[in-house]
Amino acid sequence: MNNMKHIITALVQNQPGVLAHVAGMFAARGFNIDSLVVGRTEDPELSRMTIVVVGDDRVLEQVRKQLEKIIPIVKVRDFMNVSYVERDLMLIRIHATPEKRPEVVELVNLFRGKVVDVAKSSLLVELSGAEEKVEAFIELARPYGIRELARTGIIAMPRGTQSDSRQTDEADE
Repeated sequence: MNNMKHIITALVQNQPGVLAHVAGMFAARGFNIDSLVVGRTEDPELSRMTIVVVGDDRVLEQVRKQLEKIIPIVKVRDFMNVSYVERDLMLIRIHATPEKRPEVVELVNLFRGKVVDVAKSSLLVELSGAEEKVEAFIELARPYGIRELARTGIIAMPRGTQSDSRQTDEADE
């Protein structure tokens, strides 16, 4: 059995209980949700859920099929064989004395992050990118001292012509 990271998106109707239903389905099958992000879409009646789980391909395929049967879910997409762009947004407060501040700012710049707040002994940094980039930054910031950290979790969309228009999505159905 091959346990690997899966990114699944579900286009869902904005109704109470949908999030709990979806999370419950994963929990009932023994999957730990690595991250789950829900946000508005271009249609005010729909939200997009991006769910990241680690699990066996065969079992996860069954979960995906079960997701498609939940009434408020409009469309489910597994990004397993799809080229996609992912982003994880992080705010991180790093201990930075005036002497160490230039080093920390240089690290932030190397990762194309942004200092969004400066205090006497810390910097608040905003950084987004692929999960690996965010994780690498965290490891390099650790020696300075991480005071606080918040992350959005992964959001993802297919690249290019895979979902360029509504006609493409409707043709899939």
